Amino acid sequence: MAKTKTTRYDVAEHLRTPGEMAAYLEACLEEANGDAAFIAKALGDIARAKGMSQVARDAGLSRESLYKALSGERTPGFDTILKVMGALGLKLHAEAVHINNSTDQLVQQRAYKQRLLTFICFLKVFLPLSFYFQNRPC
Repeated sequence: MAKTKTTRYDVAEHLRTPGEMAAYLEACLEEANGDAAFIAKALGDIARAKGMSQVARDAGLSRESLYKALSGERTPGFDTILKVMGALGLKLHAEAVHINNSTDQLVQQRAYKQRLLTFICFLKVFLPLSFYFQNRPC
């Protein structure tokens, strides 16, 4: 029976396009649950895919410090994260988290009622005028 040879899986070998890199980082951000070292490791994977030396030059950091910062064993500073993101051609964006508490629902209900009342007032004004102009001979 022949032996099966296995190799260690390296995600950096599969991140070829900027779109793939962004999708990978987005997936890691969703799975991280606040683990900054996990995000740093994901950025390290993307940096290795792009070329660590080039990313270090573009970020204005030494290659050694970049390897340490993005190893996943420590949490780099936010300034380092921003520099690396810029060097990778990626950007962060914010999205509102929907919290379904009673106050939020009450505000949404009031806004809905206000839009509904505005629409009803519009109909009260518009419909009589449209009937007036429709039934009038030219």
